Amino acid sequence: MIEFQGVSKSFDAVKAVDHISAVIEEGHVFGLIGTNGAGKSTLMRMLCGIFRPDEGSITVDGQPVYDNPAAKAKLFYISDDQYFFRSGTPKDMMRLYQAYYGDFDTLKWNTLMEKFGLESGRKIHTFSKGMKKQLSILCGICANTKYLLCDETFDGLDPVMRQAIKALFVKEIEERGMTPVIASHNLRELEDICEYVGLLHKGGILFERDLDEMKLSIHKIQCILKDKSQLPRLQEGLRIVTTENRGALYTFTVRGRREEVERYMEEQNLVFYELLPLSLEEIFISETEVEGYDVKTLIL
Repeated sequence: MIEFQGVSKSFDAVKAVDHISAVIEEGHVFGLIGTNGAGKSTLMRMLCGIFRPDEGSITVDGQPVYDNPAAKAKLFYISDDQYFFRSGTPKDMMRLYQAYYGDFDTLKWNTLMEKFGLESGRKIHTFSKGMKKQLSILCGICANTKYLLCDETFDGLDPVMRQAIKALFVKEIEERGMTPVIASHNLRELEDICEYVGLLHKGGILFERDLDEMKLSIHKIQCILKDKSQLPRLQEGLRIVTTENRGALYTFTVRGRREEVERYMEEQNLVFYELLPLSLEEIFISETEVEGYDVKTLIL
């Protein structure tokens, strides 16, 4: 289990992470999402021990991470800004990670390199961006660490390769209980693999929740009223997060159990209403709008 307790980090006057407390359970895919500059990468770098928190603590299976080789041995960090030896080859990287990770699976690495069509003796600087990302992911998986930390994992991968990497993650989770922690802006890529998500905004965490439960408790309603006198009743009876109005059509984002929301809407005698599920991207937009991060103010 990974646990953050009151973690903060500043760079001069910039508060990158602001008193974050969260728990990441084992054996599940945890997605870390957030607005630009929300602190995702800083949080990941503190988790793997690159940065020391200014305040609070980060523990992995009960052990503090910073300056603790035993705790760091359980983590493999794939940075968005990847590092490779100058003029190095994949085989050089494999030897490096063999030295740091005693359980590095060389046989699995050779097998996956062949399956993914990556040449172990080729200079890495001749690889495309997607090939470099594949190499980093394969090294991370073959290190056989308990936790795999991925910053923008799917960036640069084509659709087929993204699905292959997701399938590989699922296989590792099922076979050895690997726990991936994935930070990404691409919410649609996380939606079909993550079980839990944490939403960061302006250095703080808005929530950490089970994704399926979250989708069951927030909905989009599109409706047409008979007259505007019905609007106050809807506003009073529903837990409305956001409201949008285009002519006669009203669109609400509401919290609550689906059955309760449907029952209330049936009682209102509207011209028309439809209850729709929200995607992770729509939930993200709704939650951040509540906190004042409204996309409409950026383009109008």
